Order: sequence, then structure tokens, then C-alpha cells
Amino acid sequence: MSGMRNAIYVTLAAISFALGVIGLFLPVMPTTCFMLAAVWLASRGSPRFANWIRNHPRFGPPIQSWERERAIPKHAKIMAVIMLSVSCLVIAFTVSLWPLKIGLIVGLAALAIWIVTRPLPSLQCPVRGVWSEEAPERR
Repeated sequence: MSGMRNAIYVTLAAISFALGVIGLFLPVMPTTCFMLAAVWLASRGSPRFANWIRNHPRFGPPIQSWERERAIPKHAKIMAVIMLSVSCLVIAFTVSLWPLKIGLIVGLAALAIWIVTRPLPSLQCPVRGVWSEEAPERR
């Protein structure tokens, strides 16, 4: 049963990772949230896969910043706020039900405020090698 559960976690992690890679090329699709999901899923099914994502030269630094400090890089904040603003405009002009329109816009605005108020990563973060495969507490 454990092997089947691990296989499911790894499969979902791989799908999430693939969606994150697609997000590099499609500006309307996020990357980091899919990578965070991939690390979370992989850490339950394959710590080795999770460590590979954490130490990836492109995807690792923002993930490590989030895991260590709950910090979001400035460029990611800017892109998130721009995309949330565009989404609010689209909703404002396409959704006809006022309660739904207002609820969605307020929710997206609250998300933008939350993102902007997260700290920026410190200079020490991320540091490679902290998530080594030998670290028993991360298994």
C-alpha cells in the first residue's frame, strides 16, 4: 500500500513540476506555486526528487527562500501583482453577477496584499546543501 501511495505522490509531483515548467513559457501560468506543490508532494513520495527540485539552479532558489523564510523575491511579487491586476480587470468586464464579481476582485486584491507583505529573501537565503539527502529530519 505504501508503494502505491508513494507512486501517486511522485506522479502528482511530476505533473505539478511539468505545469511549473510550462509556466516559464506562458506568462499567465504561475511557476513557483506549482514547484512548491511539486516539492511538497515529492517529499512524501520521493525525498530524492524533492531534493532535486530544491537544488535545481532555476527552480530551487525561490523554493528554498519560501521554505526557509516564507520570503518571496521582488520579481515574483511584481509579476504576481501584475497578473492579479489583469485578472481583476478581466473579471470586472466579463462577470455579470455583481456579488460574484465583487467577491472575486476583493479576494484577488487580498491575495495581492498578502503577497506584497511577505518579506524579501535575505542575502543568506538560499544556501545550497541544507536539504541534503542524508538529513534524516527531512525524510
